[in-house]
Amino acid sequence: MELVGRRYDTFEAVSIKINGDKITSIDLLPDSEAAGLPFIAPALFDLQINGYGGIWFNKPGLTADEVCQVLEKHYQYGITRLCPTLITSSFDDYVSGFTAIREACDQNSWVDQMVPGCHLEGPYISPIQGPRGAHPLDQVRPADWDEFCQLQELSGNRIRLVTLAPEVDNAIPFIKKAVASGVVVSIGHTAAEPEQITEAVDAGARLSTHLGNGAHGTLRRHPNYIWEQLGEPHLMASIITDGYHLPASVVRTIIKTKGVENTIITCDASGLAGSPPGIYEEGSVKMEVLENGPIVIAGQRQLLAGSGVETDTCVTTAIDMAGITLQEAVDMAGVNPARLLGFEEIRLEVGARADLILFHYEGAGSRMNLQTTLSCGAVKYGTLLVNS
Repeated sequence: MELVGRRYDTFEAVSIKINGDKITSIDLLPDSEAAGLPFIAPALFDLQINGYGGIWFNKPGLTADEVCQVLEKHYQYGITRLCPTLITSSFDDYVSGFTAIREACDQNSWVDQMVPGCHLEGPYISPIQGPRGAHPLDQVRPADWDEFCQLQELSGNRIRLVTLAPEVDNAIPFIKKAVASGVVVSIGHTAAEPEQITEAVDAGARLSTHLGNGAHGTLRRHPNYIWEQLGEPHLMASIITDGYHLPASVVRTIIKTKGVENTIITCDASGLAGSPPGIYEEGSVKMEVLENGPIVIAGQRQLLAGSGVETDTCVTTAIDMAGITLQEAVDMAGVNPARLLGFEEIRLEVGARADLILFHYEGAGSRMNLQTTLSCGAVKYGTLLVNS
């Protein structure tokens, strides 16, 4: 198979040949052939997606077929790898969720390729309004290593990322055990004091989950848990750049402080992403999909409940908000999450896995117009107008 397009990093026209699931050659083409060609870039990898179309990964009674249904929808957004994210829930709901994900991976090779790991976001988080976000209060609980081990076994050892609050009971011993087992620990949904954040980092925490969100509406100017995480050099930061969760000034500040290489773009797509406007009952929480796109806790317009857009939109919105390059934004939504979790960093290089996207992009103020998504060399979305 041969792809022709412009590299997303250098804008050079290239011919990329693929054999099986690998890139076998990349050859430069004359500059005169670049006009009108789509960009070619590594596909996206989002480490925090909660579901799609009304199906949540922590849905009671989730089935393997529903997992496949949700995952397949994400190829259209240029996503070939993601971490199914299960938010704060009952143990029984976790059992059904992780079991269904494991079964889907065992039964379908494409699912196993798309799900390199799962993300457990909660239930070991702050119970305080604000930091708790849209997570149900009645299921928030202290860190429980025995419970986690049971879930890890049910998942087929697929839980690779855990978000918790450092101040909850048993958090620090939990972090140490999780890190020793190969799980990445992230700080999130927290109201921790500075020394508690330091203690979590010393125990091995490596990421801040959607920094700037899952927080009080009003904080003391300093110290506070956002400043502490922002200034902590041992923590990477994920940010939701959908245009609603963070203002442009905050996005710029986080990227400037952490650096592009230590910032991860996530869409944090709600299980209601892709759903029509309206009010939905999700367990003990009522949520509303607004006409203009955001998803909120029903009855108000300020408290968000995940995002209604996907990673491709967050990439181009980050460019507009922070003035970063196309390469920087794409790498923050692909290379960086892979590096954090220890998976292959897909690049436009010979020998790399052929997870690629072809898209048109007209620059600042425009959106990514996705043409084709390839996973392991196979077309999963769109068409290829090339030699094959």
